[in-house]
Amino acid sequence: MTVAVTGAMRVERAFARAREERRLAILVYLTVGYPDRSSTGALLRAALDGGADVLELGVPFSDPLADGTTVQRASEAALRSGITLRDCLSEAATVVYERDAAVLLMGYTNPFMQYGFENLAAAGARAGIAGVIVPDMPAEESAELDAAFASAGLLRIDLYAPTTPNERLAKLLPHARGFVYCVSLTGVTGARRALANDVAEFVGRVRAHTSLPIVVGFGISTPEHVSALRGIADGIAVGSAAIDVVTNAPTERRPDALREFVASLAAAGRS
Repeated sequence: MTVAVTGAMRVERAFARAREERRLAILVYLTVGYPDRSSTGALLRAALDGGADVLELGVPFSDPLADGTTVQRASEAALRSGITLRDCLSEAATVVYERDAAVLLMGYTNPFMQYGFENLAAAGARAGIAGVIVPDMPAEESAELDAAFASAGLLRIDLYAPTTPNERLAKLLPHARGFVYCVSLTGVTGARRALANDVAEFVGRVRAHTSLPIVVGFGISTPEHVSALRGIADGIAVGSAAIDVVTNAPTERRPDALREFVASLAAAGRS
């Protein structure tokens, strides 16, 4: 009997492959519809060609509380182009089935709630996504979404910050699935010049409560950052810096510039 490959399996497979190859997994975030509606597919393929293991498709939202100016501007542009959650699911389905890619949606509670958690679970499963990352939905308030996703086999990836106390980690991490997303700093997304000094200590506190892969995101912007996280994390997530590369490249070179940038991060993640 053939077992259908689910989105969650693709994510698990991506981390396993990275582990076997003794490197960090590379997660790349791109806002769907930025810089324009027609370019998203080419940029997603370029990120995969550069070595991305998992794609995070940003669902544009008018009030992205966790995001800095780069992602805010990308979301504004995408919303002006009329990008909807349905468009994001369509882009996800295309890259999942064209490239067998591991894909998550990253967005905020309101659009998902308006779409309906049950509808999102059904549509997400049809699209082949692994699940969602919802920065403004604490795990303690996710029961309704979790119930809808459980029957569809989808994941909700939790984010934890350096300010998360050990008691909360001990309570919530045993229920985590897929991987654990560690926010490297106390602040919003955006490229930074240097990693926070306490990243290793923070990841160590998280790892004490879970055997799942640990991804560090927020502020990752250079190969040097990635190199510094070897032996600490299992993967890195890059978003604002990838969008900056797209923004700053000539229109005709955007996919190539993104592919080259992701490749530089992937190379830095090899031991």
